[in-house]
Amino acid sequence: MIDGNLNILEHQQQNRSLELFKSTSKGVVARLGQFVLDEKQPHYTTDAPGIDGVIRTVIMFRLRPVDKAAPKVDLAPSPAPSTQVEDVAIEQQNVELMTVSPSGKSRQSERREAKLVKAYGRYLASRGHDFSRKKIVPEGEVKALYTDLYDLTDGVLIEAKANVTREAIRMAIGQLFDYRRHLDPKPEIALLLPSKPRLDLLKLCHAAEVAAQVIWPEGDEFIKSMPQVSTP
Repeated sequence: MIDGNLNILEHQQQNRSLELFKSTSKGVVARLGQFVLDEKQPHYTTDAPGIDGVIRTVIMFRLRPVDKAAPKVDLAPSPAPSTQVEDVAIEQQNVELMTVSPSGKSRQSERREAKLVKAYGRYLASRGHDFSRKKIVPEGEVKALYTDLYDLTDGVLIEAKANVTREAIRMAIGQLFDYRRHLDPKPEIALLLPSKPRLDLLKLCHAAEVAAQVIWPEGDEFIKSMPQVSTP
């Protein structure tokens, strides 16, 4: 809390008014009124993109209007009081915050992942499986986490990636463990990839600490590689 953030936090102690303005056109702003910080929870931290598109930790202030005529403005919603989990359709292409690529590669990757997820969803449906996505809002957080796919029939949590690089697979494994800790009962986990990964990455997915299935398309079918279960 320094500079402008500190001034906002201590505006009442400094006997300053906190005025809120909204840009209406180039060089023109409209006054929305005078505000104060919420007494119970004046601020919290979350992740958000900067003007450069890079995700960083930011301070979110929660404002309450002083003027009766002021519009209802709450620049920051309340964090979840407890973890919330619900099923949503895979057609809802909600994505989590990520670094924005100036070249548009992030958007291209999202589209390839969405296409792969829909193709596997059709494959599951053809075999009589029910599936959805999981929307998870962890306790104390505002932004929702969205899984790529959840096979309700077999109880498998699936994370898709648009390529088979080590970076992508490491990220998928981390996401799967982040999601799974909020689900009860704990599901099996699987990576859905556009092609078979090379041997070392397949071993990474099948490591004892991970034990993830790996799924990829071949023609009209999907191949599933299961982790090896060792016996004493």
